[in-house]
Amino acid sequence: MRISVLGAGRWGSFLCWYFHRIGMQVLLWGRKGSKTLEELQTTGKNEYLKLPENIIITNELDRAVDFGEIIVIAISSQQLRDLASKLNQYSMDKRIVVLCMKGIEENSGKRLTQIINEEITQPCSTAIWVGPGHVQDYISGIPNCMVIGSDDINVTKMLVKEFGSDLIRFYYGQDLIGNEIGAAAKNVIGIAAGMLDGLNYSSLKGALMARGAREISRLVRAMGGNELTVYGLSHLGDYSATLYSPFSNNRAYGEAWVRGEPFIKLAEGVSTAKAMVFLAKRYELELPICESVYEIINLQKDAKEVLLNLFFRPIKFEF
Repeated sequence: MRISVLGAGRWGSFLCWYFHRIGMQVLLWGRKGSKTLEELQTTGKNEYLKLPENIIITNELDRAVDFGEIIVIAISSQQLRDLASKLNQYSMDKRIVVLCMKGIEENSGKRLTQIINEEITQPCSTAIWVGPGHVQDYISGIPNCMVIGSDDINVTKMLVKEFGSDLIRFYYGQDLIGNEIGAAAKNVIGIAAGMLDGLNYSSLKGALMARGAREISRLVRAMGGNELTVYGLSHLGDYSATLYSPFSNNRAYGEAWVRGEPFIKLAEGVSTAKAMVFLAKRYELELPICESVYEIINLQKDAKEVLLNLFFRPIKFEF
């Protein structure tokens, strides 16, 4: 099977490494001028891994589309619409697009599969790959479980069969709304966890996890998804990797924010927090954790005051 991976960052490079490991023919595409792509082209490696020599590396999008039976995308969620519109200029007929990314379009509240379906008008299938797992762990041989989902159960079954290995066990994700929203929203909860770490309030992360899952489940239900999906791998099952791991960019971003330290890596939860506030207004819901993260980052409110107010609001029943 021929796989084109679009995105030369941490996760994109890992996907190339992983697909090669399970016997696929692999091409990696990155934007022209991308420093991460140039590093891979020049040295064949980045700070996380070394790519096998027979992986093709290119900045030519037409070549990437022509190569892959399956197009796997791993880029910043806010860049997806632009990339999808460019993909539509090439022949995408009968291809499968797999989104290995977590986010929501911040200005519209659109899920990533919605963006693909809006921008790519040709008959292709769309799937998502979400759940816990860090590149550093996988490269070290530490296994984990993840989720693949699509509106077409046959596509889901095929991808689970072809992509599964002793390193990653895949489960069927039959609720796109719940899995997409849950996967994106856990990054916002991750930022809040990092802020608690930075404030030396890590003991509150247990309460954060319990309240976070409940908060996001209400949104998923309002959007037409299954609220129980939130308690699966895409959201609650990813909390350990996002709220506690030293490899979590979102947790590290939150900690750096309250300590006034620079953070240059991508933290998807920043844009997702904006999207969650947008969705809260649209569906007339309270999303206290997401709104608190948004206020701290975008309205420059004091993190300690906002977070303590969040946890010590007037007493309510837990559920």
